[in-house]
Amino acid sequence: MSKHTVGIWLYQNGGGDSIQRKLVEQLRERDINAITGLDLAQAMAHNGSIMCNGVVMEDLDLFYTYNAGQQTDYQVYLYEMLDRFIPIINNFHAFALTEDKFKTSHLLQRQGINTPEYCLCRHNNLDALRASMSDWGGRAVYKPTNGWGGTGIVRLENENALNMLQPFINQLSVQHFFVERYVNNDHTDYRIDIVDGNFVGCYGRKAPKDDWKTNITSGGSVITREANDEVIALAQKAAEITGLEIAGVDLIYDQEREEYVVLEVNGIPAFATPEQETFGLDFNDLKIEKIVDLIERKVTVKHLIGVPELTENAQLAGHPEHAI
Repeated sequence: MSKHTVGIWLYQNGGGDSIQRKLVEQLRERDINAITGLDLAQAMAHNGSIMCNGVVMEDLDLFYTYNAGQQTDYQVYLYEMLDRFIPIINNFHAFALTEDKFKTSHLLQRQGINTPEYCLCRHNNLDALRASMSDWGGRAVYKPTNGWGGTGIVRLENENALNMLQPFINQLSVQHFFVERYVNNDHTDYRIDIVDGNFVGCYGRKAPKDDWKTNITSGGSVITREANDEVIALAQKAAEITGLEIAGVDLIYDQEREEYVVLEVNGIPAFATPEQETFGLDFNDLKIEKIVDLIERKVTVKHLIGVPELTENAQLAGHPEHAI
């Protein structure tokens, strides 16, 4: 009988089914049983237990959730509650933090990490935004604080562009407005994958011709890219500060200031697809190995001390209960 049992919810498209099989096999080799398909969309809470597909989730030694495309508010709601009772990868506090672009940038800047300068204010306070844009040379990027895949991002070429954007903002339910300085770059980026503080892979994305967004959902394409020591160290520090056990850190090179800038820190960075593996993205096996190492360490610690592991990252991020 296995010493430990963990739950898994991992995306199945784009090679995710193969990744899951390898994870389960390697966990089994370490005497860890894995129950797959634990989609919290199918769960319900009743009399002190969260039940999902016949499994009492609080009885698991750990829950590994890794599915960005199908995450709903209901699942996140249960995710947050479950995080108080068992280790979850990624821990909910770090996940929720990095889902918000302003909160992530604010924390990183407070810890000395380069991110684009930004301004967050009430949605009707355009004077503050104009002042910021003036300081930045008149160009900025509007971003929803909780969007992904490039959705809703708009480049503002001058201060007058705010007037055109205001009717759109007024229709939104959010009460704040977030803009960043537009960073002059070559319209490519770096995605650095970090697992448990370890560098596991790097690739880049390139914006389509006559565009500037590198996001794949916005038409960008994946390119091979070698990571240097500087971007690796920057990505490792960003992951550590946010508290993510698994992170995908997006960076660009500021051509004007000649420095690397962290754009985002992602809590669910995808594995390379089979197609991407054929042209050189070969980090999947190392990433799986490091994730299995991480799971084994966390369930062992939980078994030894009986409570989720407390880390410095959790304290740094202001989460007093636990980080996993």
